[in-house]
Amino acid sequence: MRIRILALALLVAATGVHAQTFSSLEERMSQADFQRAGLEKLSPAELKYLDQWLRAHGTTAGAAAPVVVGSANMYGYRTPVAQARTVVESTLTGPFAGWDSHSSFNLANGQVWRTSDGSSGSCQQLTDPKVTIKPMMMDSWLMYVQGCSDSLRVERVR
Repeated sequence: MRIRILALALLVAATGVHAQTFSSLEERMSQADFQRAGLEKLSPAELKYLDQWLRAHGTTAGAAAPVVVGSANMYGYRTPVAQARTVVESTLTGPFAGWDSHSSFNLANGQVWRTSDGSSGSCQQLTDPKVTIKPMMMDSWLMYVQGCSDSLRVERVR
């Protein structure tokens, strides 16, 4: 168990996660990945300590690097559009009640994103909800939809 935690901590430290975009392991990982790593076995206090350790030791100074077109994200998908590794805030256009592995999301700022990990989820019917898309580890992106309790992994297509 300690080896898994140490390996995960070293992976995060090596990828240069920036302090200003820090989010907990539960936010960064899908539920399946979180369980595969055995992290659900940790007590809340142990998980909090690991997050604090990653925040303190897993950061580097410097500007965020842009994604290179054609680079693979953590799921093996190719990133089709170069995107600066900064937080994107906008709104989804139209109704939203969830997503599946083939969903695309049109943002009011003209960007188009799609699910990148084959996941699906649902929430209450929303119209033009606000979204925040944060850069995560290994060229992945996590989208938060205001009013929906789940987040989802996405990649930009336009």
